[in-house]
Amino acid sequence: MDLKLSKEYEDFRQEVRDFCEKSKDQMPGPREIGASDPKRQAWQKLLIEHGYTARTIPKEYGGYGAEPDVLKSRIISEAFTETKTLGGLSNQGISMFVPTLLELGTEEQKKRWIKPTLEGTHVWCQGYSEPNSGSDLASLQTKAHVEDGMFVINGQKIWTSGAHESDMMFCLVRTEPDAPKHKGISYLFFETDNPGIDRRLLPNMTGAASFNEVFFTDAKVPMDQIVGERGDGWNVCNATLKHERGMLGDPNAAGTRLKTIIDMMHEETLDGQRLIDNPVYRDRLVQLQAEATAMQYHGLRLLTASIKKENPGLSRLIVKLQGCELNHQIASFAVDLLGELGVLYGQTPLVRNNGTWQFSYMYDLGLIIGGGTAQIQKNIISEHGLGMPREPKVGQPKPAIPA
Repeated sequence: MDLKLSKEYEDFRQEVRDFCEKSKDQMPGPREIGASDPKRQAWQKLLIEHGYTARTIPKEYGGYGAEPDVLKSRIISEAFTETKTLGGLSNQGISMFVPTLLELGTEEQKKRWIKPTLEGTHVWCQGYSEPNSGSDLASLQTKAHVEDGMFVINGQKIWTSGAHESDMMFCLVRTEPDAPKHKGISYLFFETDNPGIDRRLLPNMTGAASFNEVFFTDAKVPMDQIVGERGDGWNVCNATLKHERGMLGDPNAAGTRLKTIIDMMHEETLDGQRLIDNPVYRDRLVQLQAEATAMQYHGLRLLTASIKKENPGLSRLIVKLQGCELNHQIASFAVDLLGELGVLYGQTPLVRNNGTWQFSYMYDLGLIIGGGTAQIQKNIISEHGLGMPREPKVGQPKPAIPA
């Protein structure tokens, strides 16, 4: 069996590598990677223009418009990882809302909202969890009624990542109060500077404040800013969640992290010996590389299923669990490699990589909880993927029988 790439793909690989080498001076620096930074937006547009991000999104919606091709997608990701080239934006708008609109949105919605989202001029956040509705999301209580041709929203969301920096929010609200809890939800989207919306920062365990609690007080939203039909938001929500799990289990991100660790292992020493020459550390590295490689090939399996318009079933359900746990293991390995330097946090001349690994260790631990805890993911895999019986609910204690 000949596994060599054809001339078409070899030429494409060289094209991508040439771009990576020639465009280094246009790539944003570490402080310019936020979606709202002008240099980051210019880089994003350059990547779209060459088809290195938003590759298969139709041109009429702001993408590159290429036909799906598993090998070319892999070639791009490999070249960007190996050359440490910054890839396209990946956030809640691009990775979750855009594919939801492509699948379920109206033509007008696609033409109006996808292009500015891809280019980074519209940054989105997700309004799902509430103080009493996290794991049981369908029990949400934020409500909306219709008044003068507008949805009027009242309620509260919590743990809303990035709401303080977002221009837009896609949000689940209860619009049909008399319907069963899974049937009365609608999927709305709106500007976050709405006068009826109050965003308040919440610190997370890294010490940074990236979460928010969001309060709605008679927030008015046009009735055409709904994806799907009224009361059908649960189905739309599940379409978004499958893309969220894919975003949290990005194999290219894991590969890039391992590449950075390998470079560090060649540079850092312990008792005069390079870390890469330590057999214990090498063994841990190889184990993580094997996990990352498995995740990369699994990603190709999912991409193939998507191209063929097949339901990947169980294959999709493991992505979030695998990705979040692997990313935390990678960060943990980096902290261990640094020894006493790995416990440093904050501004100190001895901290490595600007404290990235210490931050990632805590942040990635949070992602094992956020977006559906590891325990919930395992239940989903067992019940929906493997067809195992549902976890039994704890019954009410029986009253004592009088003597």
